[in-house]
Amino acid sequence: MDASFALLLSLMALVAMATQVEARAFFVFGDSLVDSGNNNYLATTARADAPPYGIDLPSRRPTGRFSNGLNIPDIISERMGAETTLPYLSPELTGQRLLVGANFASAGIGVLNDTGIQFVNIIRITQQFLYFQQYQQRLTALIGAARTQQLVSQSLTLITLGGNDFVNNYYLVPFSARSRQYSLPDYVRYVISEYRKTLMRLYELGPRRVLVTGTGPLGCVPAELAQRSRNGECSAELQRAAALFNPQLERMLSGLNREIGADVFIAANTRTMAMDFISNPQAYGFVTSKIACCGQGPYNGLGLCTLASNLCPNRNVYAFWDPFHPSERANRLIVNQILTGSTRYMNPMNLSTILAIDSRA
Repeated sequence: MDASFALLLSLMALVAMATQVEARAFFVFGDSLVDSGNNNYLATTARADAPPYGIDLPSRRPTGRFSNGLNIPDIISERMGAETTLPYLSPELTGQRLLVGANFASAGIGVLNDTGIQFVNIIRITQQFLYFQQYQQRLTALIGAARTQQLVSQSLTLITLGGNDFVNNYYLVPFSARSRQYSLPDYVRYVISEYRKTLMRLYELGPRRVLVTGTGPLGCVPAELAQRSRNGECSAELQRAAALFNPQLERMLSGLNREIGADVFIAANTRTMAMDFISNPQAYGFVTSKIACCGQGPYNGLGLCTLASNLCPNRNVYAFWDPFHPSERANRLIVNQILTGSTRYMNPMNLSTILAIDSRA
């Protein structure tokens, strides 16, 4: 190889890297709603690495996503025309793939460190942030400190926390430690105050556009219907928890933005998004929003989704894939609202508006 050809190859590599740096990186933090496979690498029961998970992916194989197909971060990446972010623990996340971003989420976690203790080895949010710092060090070794800082500050970030603090903590068992310690309104205020600290820590780590999803309609998932419902009605107590938590989360995010002086944190009202198709499933092409596609017992809401479970033949007509998690098609409806929804769903603006504003900056 002559020197001029070698120089040309080097220049082409630099241009390719610069182009990728200009593409918006995407970072994901949170729980099973957004975990793309980190828990596959952990000794934990909170995992989705066995069939029929992933049945509607092109490979028809489980990937660790708690879905029949794609989850919310996958669909956001798809709609932005970007590569899917890899789980941070994936051995494939090296070299140029680091420029795409990374998914740090881990099924079972919550805002609080005692949430999900029954799952043993999961990546709590403080550890997810430590991995994010480690990621930035790895990226700095690849493209330098200044460009790493630019990539992180110009990235899009998604964080999904809170549901497990109720389902897998406060209401996990009757008379749980947290329910003996706090009334529900006091517990909600406590979780919100801890979440505020978490989000300020994330801000310190560099992201400047952060989508923050609320909890879904906790009392309407098939798992809760199976345990708490007599006639298919949503659990009033868990619905009350979601009704207290989500407005306080939105107010907290607005307060943080005022304090910072910029619209860093964007509230995604996933409870309202999901209630639209849960309360009127036929209007959205679902035959049911009460029965999970994969499961057993009443509403297919008991136990895990396994090869021994009941499995619906057409996942597109079920709002819920398993006892807790939406189907891919339901996730797509949620992402549609994240992208283009009114202030009823997205506050202070939707993702399309963010992308338009930031492209002009």
